[in-house]
Amino acid sequence: MHIDEGFDFLGWNFRKYSGKLLIKPSKKNVKAFYGEIREVIGTRLQATQEELIRELNRKLWGWAQYHSPVVAKETFSHLDALLYWRLVRWTKRRHPMKSAKWIREKYWRSIGNRSTVFAVNASKKDGADGVLELYSLSGTPIERHIKVRGDYNPYDPLDEVYGEKLLQERLLRKKRYLKEWATLYLSQQGKCAHCGFELDEGTSAHDHHIVPRVEGGSDALSNRVLVHPACHTQIHSQRFRVVKPAPV
Repeated sequence: MHIDEGFDFLGWNFRKYSGKLLIKPSKKNVKAFYGEIREVIGTRLQATQEELIRELNRKLWGWAQYHSPVVAKETFSHLDALLYWRLVRWTKRRHPMKSAKWIREKYWRSIGNRSTVFAVNASKKDGADGVLELYSLSGTPIERHIKVRGDYNPYDPLDEVYGEKLLQERLLRKKRYLKEWATLYLSQQGKCAHCGFELDEGTSAHDHHIVPRVEGGSDALSNRVLVHPACHTQIHSQRFRVVKPAPV
């Protein structure tokens, strides 16, 4: 088993582990982020619990989303533990005469299967009563980076199907794309733009560009249709041209 030293880039550490490329948050990036969080907590002694949670959540969520495509579970759990003890110190400084039990019952509670959640009662945007909890780094879903085939050429018409499928897999993670997919599905009355038969209501249908991107086609909805995976392969293998279905 061999582990090389690797290198840091864009806040990540790249290294070879048993012949495979391992990408993790870099130590320098983690240290800088923890220092930023520590400063926020240390200088907000007079802030309310709600104000502190809202400010921390903005930073925690953004940092976690940036690192979610890499191997970060261990780092997330470690930072959650450090954050917990920082918040314990914050509460003790606010209430030096109170017992540990009183502080724990005031600032932490059980939510779902988690027994120690830093949370407070807070109103939602619609005015209804709710609970505001601190963002859990270790609860962040890890979305692995989609590996691209080594011989993929985005300018080769023979790779057009592969390129469209790769783009769709990446975009499916974004809420905006799901809205676009629904718009195409409704505009086609739920039918394949090639064969005319029913599409699956899930997102297994392929998003096809009428004018291929390798030929300058755009990503606008006017240049895209939904087709069955088998129809998509047939369109490209036999060089069929698909037209936009007539609007209802």
